[in-house]
Amino acid sequence: MSPCSSATLLANSKAPSFYMPLSTRRPLLPHLPTPLLGFRPKCLATELHFNHDFSATKKLQVCWGVDLVAELVGVTLGPKGRNVVLQNKYGPPKIVNDGETVLKKVELEDPLENIGVKLVRQAGARTNDLAGDGSTTSVVLARGLIAEGVKVLTAGMNPVQLARGIERTARALIPELKRISREVKDGAFIQVEDDEIADVAAVSAGNDYSVGNMIAEALRKVGRKGVVRIEKGRSTEDTLQIVEGMQFDRGYLSPYFVTDCLNMSVEFENCKLLLVDKKITNAKEMLKILDAAVKEKYPLLIVAESIEQEALAPIIRNKLRGLLKAAAIKAPAFGECKSHYLDDIATLTGGTVIRDDLGLTLEEAGKEVLGSALKVVIRKDSTLIITDGSTQDAVDKRILQIRGLVENSQGKYKKKILNERIASLSSGIAILQAAIEEGVVVGGGCSLWRLSLKIDGIKGSLDNEEQKV
Repeated sequence: MSPCSSATLLANSKAPSFYMPLSTRRPLLPHLPTPLLGFRPKCLATELHFNHDFSATKKLQVCWGVDLVAELVGVTLGPKGRNVVLQNKYGPPKIVNDGETVLKKVELEDPLENIGVKLVRQAGARTNDLAGDGSTTSVVLARGLIAEGVKVLTAGMNPVQLARGIERTARALIPELKRISREVKDGAFIQVEDDEIADVAAVSAGNDYSVGNMIAEALRKVGRKGVVRIEKGRSTEDTLQIVEGMQFDRGYLSPYFVTDCLNMSVEFENCKLLLVDKKITNAKEMLKILDAAVKEKYPLLIVAESIEQEALAPIIRNKLRGLLKAAAIKAPAFGECKSHYLDDIATLTGGTVIRDDLGLTLEEAGKEVLGSALKVVIRKDSTLIITDGSTQDAVDKRILQIRGLVENSQGKYKKKILNERIASLSSGIAILQAAIEEGVVVGGGCSLWRLSLKIDGIKGSLDNEEQKV
């Protein structure tokens, strides 16, 4: 037999019994390293840091954690605060002087050091959510508290008593802070030359007093209870526009209604409003009105006591298909107050509230019962309705009617609700952004210095020596 390859041998001779035809062989698995053949997924180990000798606290504070953020954000503090340049992943670098913006961009590689960043970021974000400003001041104060706290803890102080002392001192300083602050009233808007609102707004706008004066002008026109809103313009100049409208605390019933994914909001222009003072259980009840909205291609806002999921689902489906522009919210307030609020919205928009006691059913209602709005903006927990002012005479009569109810009401709670309705109807909407709620204080750290003078007096009221530290 002439020598031949193994392949030739197998082809020209009878294959042994342990050979299988190629067509019936199982595909060979790719070669894997031995450890991977028996691989089983396991949870990643959690890194633990024990703080018996305060080494973890010192690393959190000193090594790039709290101190780094405070140094970075602190340069933006005050009227002479400097700018910070931030790298922008999808565009040119950003130049900002807002502590809240800087805080969001800071991330460190070391997990423990990054905890320090997250701690002060949480403090700054909380302050910004409650007051609208002051995130930089919160970070600087947090740094001071942590630095001094580490010193006394290293000396053997009880951390629980130390924390209680800080909390009790802060609560005792709040009345003093309110005493030295000045409330911003509607009457304070008269003098433009020393307008405190303009000063506060200018500082928040990066010391831009043209913007500050515009915000003050907006609040002067709409009143303290008015709504101030900002929008992007198409010209090179900042402009102020006062329109009639209403805002209340009710958001969209489904995120599928969102039209602006960046801001997670629903925005409709030249919108119609369907006002229903009852529960909607089936979409067939609104078939006539929905059909008109599809044919005439106008956006529709449904305001009802509640809408069952069975009735909501067809509206969402048609919205996602692009056949219908619609959104739904619950009516503001509850019970009798809810009915009154619906009547207020109907007066503002020129619509008719559908309710059973009027003999008007939802199935029979047509386009004639719908109210109209120049613009509607719905967020997760608020709704803004802007009108063209064509119903102002009816609104004025409605306000006079509610004021008469206030004079004849005895209970404080009922008067409060009625006054809120008056404010909601009578306050205009300025298309800018600002808010003055709890008054103003002297800036530049002066108020903090004045509060520090009161701490020695507060120590006498504390019953534990470690709390006085």
